[in-house]
Amino acid sequence: MSGPLKGLEVIEMAGIGPGPLAGQLLADLGADVIVIDRAEAPADKTDVNRRGKRSVFLDLKSEEGRSTAQALVNRAGIVIEGFRPGVMERLGLGPDDLEETVIFGRITGWGQDGPLSQSAGHDINYLGLTGALAAMGTVDNPPPPPLNLVADYGGGTMFLLLGILAAVFERQTSGKGQVVDAAMVDGVSAMMGLFHTFKARGARTARPTCWMAALLSIAAIGPRTICSCLSAR
Repeated sequence: MSGPLKGLEVIEMAGIGPGPLAGQLLADLGADVIVIDRAEAPADKTDVNRRGKRSVFLDLKSEEGRSTAQALVNRAGIVIEGFRPGVMERLGLGPDDLEETVIFGRITGWGQDGPLSQSAGHDINYLGLTGALAAMGTVDNPPPPPLNLVADYGGGTMFLLLGILAAVFERQTSGKGQVVDAAMVDGVSAMMGLFHTFKARGARTARPTCWMAALLSIAAIGPRTICSCLSAR
């Protein structure tokens, strides 16, 4: 497939959610993405995240499977994985087991170390801990969970892609790869920057009746008829 990333090779360790979306977007832009599956199965044509990818089945519990996976990653130069910290190392596929030119893209909820690194988590957990969930919705209703779009895909996938492409650019100078550690709690916290700015400027900490009115007020944009809440102003 042609595109601005044509010539870029990526190995994606099979999973669900943010990792596969990252691989899909890279493939959409022309990268050659190969998924390492842990079980052999017919291709699922309904899986949008498999668009434009190739796949190979490897038994990573066998020496042959691990050796083949290592060779594929070293040849491609980029790998994406979303396992809990330490899984790739136990498989003999961690950063120290690969060539120094490999860009190692890791995506987790809590990061590679710290008190929660080995804990299970979901999108809504990361939203709650960062304070993002409390800022959603209006004051007269419970916060509405925004599917898994904000933490998984916003704080996870998009920051992983930024890190990988930055590492590709830097590798042209240094000749070396990097470990890209994309933790969803870090990504969501970064995306909350604008709202922390509004709070620092005097916005109420509680959720307003209407966010549009609150944001325009804090930003000092003035009255607008964008929202019905502002029509009487």
